[in-house]
Amino acid sequence: MKSDSILKWGVRFYIGVFFLYLFTPLIVMGLATFNDSRFPTISPWRGATLKWFDALAQDGAMWEALGNSVVVAAGVLLVAVPIGVCCALFLSTVEGKGKTFLYSLMMSPLLTPGVIVGISTLIFWRGMSVNGGIMLTVIAQTTFIAAYVMLMVLARLQRFDRTLENAALSLGATQWQAFRRILLPYLKPAIFSAAAIAFLQSFENYNTTLFVKGYDTTLTVYIASKVRTGLTPAVNALGLVLIAITVVLAVVYELKRRQEQKA
Repeated sequence: MKSDSILKWGVRFYIGVFFLYLFTPLIVMGLATFNDSRFPTISPWRGATLKWFDALAQDGAMWEALGNSVVVAAGVLLVAVPIGVCCALFLSTVEGKGKTFLYSLMMSPLLTPGVIVGISTLIFWRGMSVNGGIMLTVIAQTTFIAAYVMLMVLARLQRFDRTLENAALSLGATQWQAFRRILLPYLKPAIFSAAAIAFLQSFENYNTTLFVKGYDTTLTVYIASKVRTGLTPAVNALGLVLIAITVVLAVVYELKRRQEQKA
């Protein structure tokens, strides 16, 4: 009993330290937003202020970069998710040694450094007279983000009971009907999760985007440039707004999920 109690308190202590490590930077960032200092810091504290939200509202370049990031992430979402799902479905039907080769081939962009992906994408498409910009950024990011989608959908597929699909085909259903009514509903949780991961991976990407963005600066590249020229707490204000939106969406999703479980 004593060892169980020690283990229980040890786990609680570890969880507490983990969440402290996870949320302390976010708390510091949020507090720095209200500090009347031209630098994003909480020490020394120069008094509470809301002026950095006003500075954020007037920073047109930052809002443009944020808009570009959202557009790129949406484009990656629309391209990477179908590609990843198709790759996962294809791999689930392959047997033998060829499956290992194909799996390694499809995973290779994920294991390649982002700098290499960005440079190689830029060189390849410039040879076809395609310059950097939002479209090329979507293409470059999709090359490795599709692998994330494939992994998540493939993990879900490995638990799928193929006899359900075979039974539907035996009863006269077409391949499309079996996919739409049996397999697709089963894959929906994995597809939605993969879509969220794809969006976030694209939104925060820097290494690849830096080489293919052209004149269309994304938020991460903009913030990195501001670090060199002088970062202000207006960036903290934007981070605080994004965190608030994320928390609200998470709460809405959880409430909706609980309502569906009760119904």
